[in-house]
Amino acid sequence: MALYDKITIIGLGLIGSSIARGIKEKKIAEKLVGFDSNPDYHATINELNLVDELSQDLAASVEDSDLIILATPVGAYASIGETIGSHIKKGATVTDVGSVKSAVFEMLEPHLSPDVHFIPAHPVAGTEQSGPGAGYSSLFHDRWAILTPKEDADPAAVEKLSKFWASLGSDVEIMEPDHHDKVLAITSHVPHLIAYNIVGTARDLEEVTKSEVIKFSAGGFRDFTRIAASNPTMWRDVFLNNKEAVLEMLGRFSEDLTALQRAIRWEDGDALYDMFVKTRRIRKQIIDAGQEENVINFGRRHDD
Repeated sequence: MALYDKITIIGLGLIGSSIARGIKEKKIAEKLVGFDSNPDYHATINELNLVDELSQDLAASVEDSDLIILATPVGAYASIGETIGSHIKKGATVTDVGSVKSAVFEMLEPHLSPDVHFIPAHPVAGTEQSGPGAGYSSLFHDRWAILTPKEDADPAAVEKLSKFWASLGSDVEIMEPDHHDKVLAITSHVPHLIAYNIVGTARDLEEVTKSEVIKFSAGGFRDFTRIAASNPTMWRDVFLNNKEAVLEMLGRFSEDLTALQRAIRWEDGDALYDMFVKTRRIRKQIIDAGQEENVINFGRRHDD
């Protein structure tokens, strides 16, 4: 039996198309409607049969839907909310997949009726790929889906949305929006910012070193380039809409970086060793928690 009669997904990139695949695979909805403002995606969406109906009208796409999922960059939320707000039926649930949570209340709540259940969410999963062809139904398996409802949110609606994410294979956590933004600032947002900065620095160095930065890239730099290949629109919106938490964590990072600079300058090997032992321990804890596979060579293939 389907969990929702009709689900609408707005935005069918990596996350949205992965959700669509999971919904169809698990038969979570009687009818699945999609909308995407990028006409270049439409042929692929139809060829892959990602949705039962690809709507050409944003407002019409949400009419009579029981669950509406915003899977666009968060910067588009306010405009989307203004367009769909008056077309959402009483008792429907509106959610999203954005990497910031406090800001989405300001963007969407003014456009939603009190009769609509607004429950922001964040599936902590993804790749550096984008577009409808990049998705896959197992993307959320054994990954966290964080829900950030307000205290007065309807418990039944929250429970039903939790079941939705569990059906897609996720482990579900309920979290306060501001706390979510601080946690993700250090575990996701600042690492992405650092990756963008390091790759940007290397880009400038390459002009001087005649491609040697690219030719002799070590594993660490290659991993940074993978992160830095992520969707630029999405990450621009993340930083602009979680700036307080990101700036707070960047300040802490800068202080710790200064301590490392001091240890190198004064050849304090003990301080460096102690830091590296502690940080190496984090890797083991992440593997033990099931958030990463314990494979050698970062999972890179080799002939042997």
